[in-house]
Amino acid sequence: MYNHAVPAPRTEVERFMKVMNQDELLITELIELRRQHRALDDEIAVLSESPLGDQLLLKRLKKRKLHLKDEIARVEDKLYPDIIA
Repeated sequence: MYNHAVPAPRTEVERFMKVMNQDELLITELIELRRQHRALDDEIAVLSESPLGDQLLLKRLKKRKLHLKDEIARVEDKLYPDIIA
C-alpha cells in the first residue's frame, strides 16, 4: 500500500517556504475580504441615501458587513498573533 501523504519539510528552508505559502494564502484572503467589506460599505451608503431604500436589505447588508469584519479580524489574528510574554 502506498502512502500518498505529503512528507513533512526536512530543512529550515523548506519549513520557511511552507510558512510563507500559508502567509501568502492568508494575505490573499485578507485582501479579498477587505475588498468585499469596502464594496458592501459603498452599497450600504447608496441604499441609505435612498428614501425608498429597502430596510430589510439594508439590515442584511449591514449584518454581512459585520460578519466580514469578524472574518478580517480572524485572518489578521492568524497572520499577526498576539504574543503575551
